[in-house]
Amino acid sequence: MRIVRFYHINKVLLQHGLDELIPDRLLPWYAKATRKSLFWIRNRHRDKSTGARITLALQSLGPVFIKFGQMLSTRRDLLPPDVANELARLQDKVAPFDREQAKQIIKRALGLQSLSELFSSFDSAPLASASIAQVHAARLRDGGQDVVVKVLRPGIRATIDADLELMFTLAQVLQRWLPDGRRLRPVEVVKEYQKTLIDELDLLRESANGIQLRRNFEGSETLYVPHIYSDYCRKNVLVMERIYGIPISNVDALLAQNTNMKKLAERGVEVFFTQVFRDSFFHADMHPGNIFVSTHEPHNPQYIAIDFGIVGTLNRDDKRYLAENFIAFFNRDYRKVAQLHVDSGWVPGDTNIDEFEVAIRTVCEPIFQKPLAEISFGNVLLQLFNTARRFNMVVQPQLVLLQKTLLYIEGLGRQLYPQLDLWQTAKPFLENWMREQVGAAAMFKKVRENLPYWSEKLPEMPDLLYDSLQQMKKFSQHQERAQRVMIGLQKRANHAAHYRTIGATLLIISAILPLYDSFWLIPSGLATAGLSCWFVAWRLGKAPRVVE
Repeated sequence: MRIVRFYHINKVLLQHGLDELIPDRLLPWYAKATRKSLFWIRNRHRDKSTGARITLALQSLGPVFIKFGQMLSTRRDLLPPDVANELARLQDKVAPFDREQAKQIIKRALGLQSLSELFSSFDSAPLASASIAQVHAARLRDGGQDVVVKVLRPGIRATIDADLELMFTLAQVLQRWLPDGRRLRPVEVVKEYQKTLIDELDLLRESANGIQLRRNFEGSETLYVPHIYSDYCRKNVLVMERIYGIPISNVDALLAQNTNMKKLAERGVEVFFTQVFRDSFFHADMHPGNIFVSTHEPHNPQYIAIDFGIVGTLNRDDKRYLAENFIAFFNRDYRKVAQLHVDSGWVPGDTNIDEFEVAIRTVCEPIFQKPLAEISFGNVLLQLFNTARRFNMVVQPQLVLLQKTLLYIEGLGRQLYPQLDLWQTAKPFLENWMREQVGAAAMFKKVRENLPYWSEKLPEMPDLLYDSLQQMKKFSQHQERAQRVMIGLQKRANHAAHYRTIGATLLIISAILPLYDSFWLIPSGLATAGLSCWFVAWRLGKAPRVVE
């Protein structure tokens, strides 16, 4: 199966002429020979642009590759404009599957004889089509609310399993043979990616994620999360409130309605950090196809988020270290950044802090006090990668989703308001969060949160205190008894060793004496005495039963 899929991937890449994008000087001789030997696979899209060929190839290869293209589409600083524009089509313009098949899936999932039992209207033409599912516009018969019905692509699990199986094979090869393989931990990263993809195939999980995210931002001016109709959700079908807004990628439409682009970009940063540090629950698939802007108050813009199949969480330690790293980074305290990396275990404990500090300063200092338009994040990421490799920094799989989301946010900010000062926007938020986590206010908050538990346990405290004092009183007695037992066992072990030595000596002598024609009774007596010594040693070696 892996060989067949590997061949298919190479076939698709060659049929779209993507091998032509690699300069000849970078290809080894055996790669060139292999390409020429595949004479029956030719480029079928010579008339199309580079971006169109890449997009078609990724679309042909399925959801794993489509999602990779979605992420690349937000990085216009790393790609030529024509390529980025074509890749943006992957966000919600993937080829749909048969509409009649979609209807049948919905009816089977919801137990309907006809869609009219639940919907007063249902649009057969997909409203949007993505890598995992497609959505149809509809109206509920009960209540008349406009909704969208999300339907999972049929057979998508088999395709994803095949791709992941191949990715695991490649990751294992890389981890074993690349010099940086163990540090980059590609197998663990693929496992993390597998978990997010498999989770995304369960629309019941997505509905729960959407309900949680909506509760976190209830009444917020920065982010609106549509209502999920959980009664109509199944593993392969999801029904959600239909939203009306401007896609975040349609900058012209946003400008036409006089949207405050500076505030919109700043709120994007605020939404990201709020999800990560306040809630520890963040939307981890924030590509432009999943983000809209409300048309109600352009001067006070509000984001609208959809598609909650992939969410990320952070534990308390990772969240604390990340916040401290960000603040130290914003304050240009590279010494603390280096020390935090060591304390968190992200770099080895024997790392030279002074050298690590200098390396981080060399990479980061040039990018401060510059708007996004003047920063080459591609170059910064490359330098950080080289720095990490030099100091054996271990990739943290649990942070991969966060890193991907941060790339999305930075890409959106670049599109919306290139003059955005990312550092000054994020720094006050993180400082306020840190103040809430430490100090008197944080302590009283934790006391208040734990008060119900403590009040429940308080009546038990006298009994627990009395039992603890009794245990402490008896502890010395138990310790003395255990010490006496240990001394006795040690003596028995020493005596047993002596008897074993004497027994072995007597047996050896009893075996030698017959060689000198000695009277048979003497060696027999010595052998008997030796065996008796061994028996005594065995008896002594048996540990006595300890009576409490």
